[in-house]
Amino acid sequence: MTPPPSPDPKTLLGLYGAMLTIRLAEERLQALFADGEVPGFIHLSIGQEAVPVGIAAALKPDDTVASNHRGHGHALAKGVDLDGLFAELMGRDNGLCRGRGGSMHVADLTVGMLGANGIVGAGLPITLGSALAHQVKDNGAVAVAFFGDGALAEGVLHECLNLAALWKLPMLFVCENNGWSEFSPTERQMKAEIKALAKAFSISQQQVDGNDIVAVAAAAKTAVAAARSGKGPRVVECITTRVRGHFEGDRQDYRANEELAGLKTNDPIERCRVRLRNLGVEIERLTAVETEIRERVERAVVAARAAPDPDFAKALAEVYTLPTSPRSSANSSAEA
Repeated sequence: MTPPPSPDPKTLLGLYGAMLTIRLAEERLQALFADGEVPGFIHLSIGQEAVPVGIAAALKPDDTVASNHRGHGHALAKGVDLDGLFAELMGRDNGLCRGRGGSMHVADLTVGMLGANGIVGAGLPITLGSALAHQVKDNGAVAVAFFGDGALAEGVLHECLNLAALWKLPMLFVCENNGWSEFSPTERQMKAEIKALAKAFSISQQQVDGNDIVAVAAAAKTAVAAARSGKGPRVVECITTRVRGHFEGDRQDYRANEELAGLKTNDPIERCRVRLRNLGVEIERLTAVETEIRERVERAVVAARAAPDPDFAKALAEVYTLPTSPRSSANSSAEA
């Protein structure tokens, strides 16, 4: 297959900056987690940045996305505010979800981010519902579900592929195939491949190098345009690399030393940097972009540290409904 042509330097530099924002934000979150400033678990997408950025390059503001437990990159690529993300992960009251969601449940409906999800495959039916809403409203928008190859064995994926195909929904299934299902190679827990599943449901699919930002963006442009024009769902499988463990703190003892040593040889950001240099972008320009992003990330950390903690009593609002006594419920029924 002929590789897609590189975009103009300005466009590619924008994609580079978006990937670098995700990388530097997650590296900072990694340090904050190690220092105890980020509660709970975090799952980093370091090494996979080309997938969310390349897909998001084809999306419009009204398009929607749903993510998984490794969702920081998806959120930032869709336009989630960096300050709000750090405040949320650090448990602050001014976070995107008032500090209630944390790393695995980041959501911001104002930019079409339907939410990350700690349950494997659970973002798929949410995206399916959003795609149906787009179709019913005839608003020209598409819905994108990001999921890993570890979700291939989940029945909900098969159900969503079936319904999306039956109803010709404007939905894009994006499989981030990093070869791992938590601590096991994917082939040990799933026999079928996503391209075979797509074919079984008569859905067009494409497999791309998920560490090549240009290839991902080109595939996304074609797939999103088809879904947006009423041709039904599409599947894009992105072959990528999980550099960090399943969760932060995972020592990855189950991976061979030589594999771990070679993880950075296919870095999507470095590959993009080389392409930019070949297009004539000066190293000083790339350094300036990195410096600016590092400063933005650090400002987000400082702002989150200065933000107030959630009020415990108010944290119950919109989360729990206070129980009523059986007597009051019976009286209400009698009065009705």
